[in-house]
Amino acid sequence: MDAVLLALAAVWGAATGLLIPRAAYRFAVEPEEPWRTACPAGHPLTGPARGWLGPARCAPCAAPPARVPETPGPGGQAPEAPAPVTPASEPPAPETPVSEAPAPEPRTTGSPTTPAYAPTTLAPLVTVLACVALAAATGARPELIGWLALAPVAVLLAVVDRRVHRLPDPLTLPLAAAAVLLLGGAALLPGHAGSWTSGLLGGLALGGFYLLLFLINPNGMGFGDVKLAVALGVALGWYGWTVLFVGGFAGFLFGAAYGLALVLLRRAGHRTGIPFGPFMIAGALTGVLLGALAG
Repeated sequence: MDAVLLALAAVWGAATGLLIPRAAYRFAVEPEEPWRTACPAGHPLTGPARGWLGPARCAPCAAPPARVPETPGPGGQAPEAPAPVTPASEPPAPETPVSEAPAPEPRTTGSPTTPAYAPTTLAPLVTVLACVALAAATGARPELIGWLALAPVAVLLAVVDRRVHRLPDPLTLPLAAAAVLLLGGAALLPGHAGSWTSGLLGGLALGGFYLLLFLINPNGMGFGDVKLAVALGVALGWYGWTVLFVGGFAGFLFGAAYGLALVLLRRAGHRTGIPFGPFMIAGALTGVLLGALAG
């Protein structure tokens, strides 16, 4: 049963993880810009859910280039192209020296291999690993359904925040609502190892703590982090206050370690802003895994 559960979690992680690159590309825009509706090459993104669900590369970009069949000439061989004829009234054009040959014009449109589409393997891999780890730690308990449903959205948020330092409301708010509803349903089923009431209080506590940090220093903490903290607090609070503290502290620890590493490598200064969402999510995952193992 354990092997089947892990296999199903891996399949779910792979299926949902492959949808992350396109959604991350569409969401990774500056606050004043609308969500992207076309691929880097300019093709409209179509498919389920108004084009939000689908592979990273759009259909025109993924299709192989069409080959023009050659018309065979006499004897089954392709006819040779006739040599260009220069009119007698016009002198032949002088040959252009190699050193003076015009340079090709730069491309003005993107392609499916531009940086916006670059991380097409890391996000699915992370999603698979997270889902398998959650399944191994939780086992066949009702809350596993909630963890597997929330994990792909959390990975998507981490990717978007890593690219543009932004946690979009269409992701953070539904994530918090989904955490409340999914864990509320799990609490109604036998065999669960958490408390829905504790989860609600955990969401209020962690969200309130991040709100306080935002009010103290708005330049150091974004309001998107506050909304994300509500969802993560619900997940961590499901297993109790100790797990809530461990998961919340782990996020700050991971973020501090990353910032210190950048400073030591001279890739950032003391005032360089870093996306904090991925570290919040990593800390929450750590806390949920520990809580599930102890539950």
